[in-house]
Amino acid sequence: MGTLYVDRKDLHIKLNGNALAFYSRGCHEGVVPVNPLKRVVIVGNVLIETPVLHKLASENVSVVFLSGKRLHFSGMLHGRLHQNGILRVRQYEKTLGNAVVEMAKALVERKLAKQRAFIEEAKGGRPDLGMGLSAASKTLERSAAALGDSAGLETIRGLEGAAAAAYFSAYIALFPSSLRFVKRTRRPPEDPVNALLSLCYTLLHYEMVREIEMIGLDSVIGFYHQFEYGRESLACDLIEPYRPDVDRLVYELFRTRQFAARDFSEDDDRPGCYLKKGGRKRFYPVYEEWARQQRRLWAEEARTFARWIGDGQIALSE
Repeated sequence: MGTLYVDRKDLHIKLNGNALAFYSRGCHEGVVPVNPLKRVVIVGNVLIETPVLHKLASENVSVVFLSGKRLHFSGMLHGRLHQNGILRVRQYEKTLGNAVVEMAKALVERKLAKQRAFIEEAKGGRPDLGMGLSAASKTLERSAAALGDSAGLETIRGLEGAAAAAYFSAYIALFPSSLRFVKRTRRPPEDPVNALLSLCYTLLHYEMVREIEMIGLDSVIGFYHQFEYGRESLACDLIEPYRPDVDRLVYELFRTRQFAARDFSEDDDRPGCYLKKGGRKRFYPVYEEWARQQRRLWAEEARTFARWIGDGQIALSE
């Protein structure tokens, strides 16, 4: 199973031996064994008894809490974390030297390569957008080539910014006007495409936080994304090369009409566009199927970074 999504009002979760037991209005709704779980995503108003949290923590099952229909991140529970203090010290030391620029270049280079590959692939199915997509691809190519000559983070950020503007201009053009996707908006997302992008980015981000913290690194101390209070900057770093994968997933979900504007709602009292309950129910298994194929790469990303941090001299336990 791997991941359990709990998105239903008024559920009461109790521990039943080595399984989670679910009740609604006093009626037994079913059980889920704890053993195959790696992560649990809890959405909205759910009552969880303390023994459940103790059991999940003891089994190293991470729990992510999201708010109601807006699916904002509220918190995260881990089990036992890797206590490799030396690894963290090396991480802090490397943020003070040229390694910051070295890592930033590598991350952005990989991200731009994936963005360009996606745009080039999209050209084959959209000859009507050929000129615009080709222009974006050329900008991405030039930005990637210029990375080799960049000497500092500000230059790298400038190149990535120019590439991002060209990329999203092309990405937006791939979607029908009925989805009202005219720019990237985050808090709150203003249209169905942004709503799905934000949800997928949020889930990806905390998937990477889990990998980082379970291996013993400090998720707050980043390199390309430097320290900002309350932000897991290292997770922001390590997901950069995987953002184009999310973009591709979201594009395919709309292109194949698995999701459409009717699956989203807007609230007059609070701004924003969000997946309806029925849409969320269909989204979780789709995301899980995609993520199941990606998690090995995300875990290896954290391990590769840890090996780089330790200069190959630190042994990492499972």
